[in-house]
Amino acid sequence: MKKHLLSCDWGTSSFRLRLVNLADHDVVGEVTSPDGIGAVYNAWQEADADGHVPRAEYYRSVIATQLIALGKQTGIDLTGVPIVLSGMASSSIGMEGLPYASLPFALDGSGLGIQRYDELPHFPHAITLISGVRSGHDVMRGEETQLIGLGAAMDLSGRDAIFIFPGTHSKHMFVRDGELIDFKTFMTGEVFNLMANQSILKDSIEHYHHSDFNDNVARAFRSGVRASGSGNILNALFTVRTNQLFDLLNKRENGMFLSGLLIGYEIRDLMKETGAHLVLCGGNNLYHLYKSAIETLALAGRATIIPSEIVDRAATTGHIRIFENQYLTLNKTNL
Repeated sequence: MKKHLLSCDWGTSSFRLRLVNLADHDVVGEVTSPDGIGAVYNAWQEADADGHVPRAEYYRSVIATQLIALGKQTGIDLTGVPIVLSGMASSSIGMEGLPYASLPFALDGSGLGIQRYDELPHFPHAITLISGVRSGHDVMRGEETQLIGLGAAMDLSGRDAIFIFPGTHSKHMFVRDGELIDFKTFMTGEVFNLMANQSILKDSIEHYHHSDFNDNVARAFRSGVRASGSGNILNALFTVRTNQLFDLLNKRENGMFLSGLLIGYEIRDLMKETGAHLVLCGGNNLYHLYKSAIETLALAGRATIIPSEIVDRAATTGHIRIFENQYLTLNKTNL
């Protein structure tokens, strides 16, 4: 078996490539780039105007540039090191569009759709491209790999759990007996950005910065969380306007009130899930806001907070688990 693995998480707006030691799962080196799938797809369309630039080849060229940087950083010859690739790389604008895996979905990754690409003379790396997952009403690409990684690090036997992944499009993942049985996407972050930048509320708030989370803005945030239970969200949003008109909150505090209001509506949806343990997956600046919302809604007693450093490595852990399972499967097939 190979000594190293290249773990690539390629999202819509970002690219991350890690070199991992398979023996101890240590990250040997890492490079990141803003060359997300969205930008790369647009660049490929321009380059392929005459129809002579194969999409997979163009995407390999982007990866190759980052491989050069990673090789220089680590001082390791990466020739022959396989790549596991997840995220939007398997979407309709990715390297190749793969069908979504269906629910229920085993957390060992055995139900994933996989596309393998062999090594090429000019690109000496086998690629394992991972599909996303769909339900009857929702889709995701990338978060399923993180969930596989977290599932490998946690004992979930005999427990119903809901994994909460904060983000622009937050995910709530419902797990039972080692399987993902359902999930929901909440457009919380995107709605906040729309309200804060393109609505009448934009003149009533100032944007939140992590360093500004003092007692006053924390109280305003919690006030927004509590207000999320008072009625219809379309009516509640206008109170952000009146908070400023009536001098109830300053603009910075009001921005936090808006954040609390939207996150509150999202988290409040979990209050009816009384039999499931909540698992908050940190890893970005939203983590402590979601933690505060869970505490404000008295849900902390049945919640586990996963440290950000574990969540940050979850996709890589998932890649390792998927690769090892695929490696064993291929060996059995070849016996």
